[in-house]
Amino acid sequence: MIIESMELLNYRNYESLKIAFDPGTNIFYGDNAQGKTNVLEAVYLCCTTKSHRGARDREIIRFDQEEAHIKLQIRKDGVPYRIDMHLKKNKTKGIAINGIPIKKASQLFGIANVVFFSPEDLNIIKNGPGERRRFLDLELCQLDKLYVHGLIHYNKIVLQRNRLLKDLAFHPEYEATLDVWDEQLVSYGQQVMEHRSRFIRQLNEIIGQIHRDLTGGREELVICYEPNTAPGSLGDVLKRGREQDKKQKTTLNGPHRDDMSFLINGIDIRRFGSQGQQRSAALSLKLSEIELVKTLIHDYPILLLDDVLSELDSSRQNHLLNSINHIQTMITCTGLDDFVEHRFHLDRVFKVTDGSICKEN
Repeated sequence: MIIESMELLNYRNYESLKIAFDPGTNIFYGDNAQGKTNVLEAVYLCCTTKSHRGARDREIIRFDQEEAHIKLQIRKDGVPYRIDMHLKKNKTKGIAINGIPIKKASQLFGIANVVFFSPEDLNIIKNGPGERRRFLDLELCQLDKLYVHGLIHYNKIVLQRNRLLKDLAFHPEYEATLDVWDEQLVSYGQQVMEHRSRFIRQLNEIIGQIHRDLTGGREELVICYEPNTAPGSLGDVLKRGREQDKKQKTTLNGPHRDDMSFLINGIDIRRFGSQGQQRSAALSLKLSEIELVKTLIHDYPILLLDDVLSELDSSRQNHLLNSINHIQTMITCTGLDDFVEHRFHLDRVFKVTDGSICKEN
């Protein structure tokens, strides 16, 4: 799959933009705060409905405007697709595929798969569990519509249950309805855990060799899924913890508290790894994402690299660049020196200056 072109209207600092991408490597370079990352964010948003920054729609729309538009032209298995996304300050975003509006954002998933890699992702291992759950959710939602269905329903039920727990202080007679919410929470929660467990098993089939290659065979990396509750035990845990949930007015157990660990040679690098080990593991994780997408959908994803090279040493830069020369990639950076040093072929180069883009080759 490739993204052929993109149009932006009133998107962040772009008043209007039309750009055609190369099927290979696309470099966007320029000073900081000129709009390089905004290009990658727009691509990711149009493919997944979410900003990688976690930004809300109203924060993305150009200052003093009420709406913004993104249009992507994609070719997948020789078939063209057009995705139109209409962002509004005070309303839900509108999405159309080939001119036909869709009712659910989840209908967009799977048309184009993207892997986003930013400097923040280098901290995914040492940051809190919320970052690692977000990684699981963003990738699984692109690959598995059943997971999307289960996760959406699970999150809604957690919100409803938490609202009820807060209301019990004023309406203790509502407590009997907790059983109804718990039953649904267990059903969808189990689905979420099963999908996450399978996804991590699939990653482990790939990441070991990638990390051995990255570290010259010195390190063995294994990812471990750490569900908040043991398989099949969520119902019992909710019952035993109900009084504590009522005291704290929130649901303390379930997949929304899951985590994952990274073991190098048997040592948990979240706690005991060096910064170099953590960064190498994060790089291996992203490269494994690419290969897993290829395995599952028989096509490579589009790779978005946001100023990552500046955060990596020469060895890791070289490994990353050698690993991506066969897929469509969009890279932001402040200069071209790293690519020259590694003799990396630049298919298309764009200079970004204050919300305008100039193609240089």
